[in-house]
Amino acid sequence: METKAIENMNRGIVTALSAIGIAQGLKILTHKKVTGNWDWKQAFTTGGMPSSHSAGVSALASYVAANKGTGHTETALAVVFGTIVMYDAQGIRRHTGEIAQLVNDLEDSFVSLTGDFPSLKFEKREKELKELLGHQPIEVLGGALFGVVLGLISAKIENEERGKHRRARRRSDRNLRINRK
Repeated sequence: METKAIENMNRGIVTALSAIGIAQGLKILTHKKVTGNWDWKQAFTTGGMPSSHSAGVSALASYVAANKGTGHTETALAVVFGTIVMYDAQGIRRHTGEIAQLVNDLEDSFVSLTGDFPSLKFEKREKELKELLGHQPIEVLGGALFGVVLGLISAKIENEERGKHRRARRRSDRNLRINRK
């Protein structure tokens, strides 16, 4: 029953979501390699290596291109929107994180300054701004390469399954014709 439900799902969506999930899981391993510490929270963070956004959109674009061809409108849509997502991840979101870091540092400076000047009133916010929002270009590239590989593998598996079904249908049709004679 479960396999039937999975077979009826949109393979492009499953491929993209799988790429996102696996890339998020890989962040735990890359964090361990860089810091030497296991941090399971990395699976639920933004930023880091590889970019799960890039993995998802690249998996979808390569899957669509492998099935529909590079000249198809669906491929164009997937590539254009994927490019926008990746540009945003390594551009705007990364810069927003850098600005958040500056604001947090500035707030820390104000706190230390108020200690020297009691007449200045400044209340530090309870929670700092999140600094790791976007990706370095290498993280986007890593996610994109991972996504392309996963998308092509998914398309190959689907095409092999279609071929098996076609061959089975031909055999069945042939057997029906033989039995009718």
